[in-house]
Amino acid sequence: MAKEQLQYLTEPMYYTLLALTSPRHGYDIMQTVEVVTGGRVKIGAGTLYALLSRFEKEKLIFQISDDGRRKTYTLTKKGRSILENEYIRLQLLVKDGQNLLRGDGDG
Repeated sequence: MAKEQLQYLTEPMYYTLLALTSPRHGYDIMQTVEVVTGGRVKIGAGTLYALLSRFEKEKLIFQISDDGRRKTYTLTKKGRSILENEYIRLQLLVKDGQNLLRGDGDG
């Protein structure tokens, strides 16, 4: 069931996992997402910590350290696989859009 629920990722989900391709703590994840997207996507603390909790339960990420103030997370193999599948799906969406917008599609 978890796989079905994560078949498609929201932008906050996608960018959170993308940020976790390197170990990061919460504030670092929020900053990375904002920088990578040029400020287009901003993830609030409530959203982020709900996602981290969900991702940890679904074994997409794991905690690698906790110094009392900061918990640092990184992707699991399963998390990286979900992220890579979403990346491929998004590339296909863009390709389809390019084909139709340029008049190369059958539509």
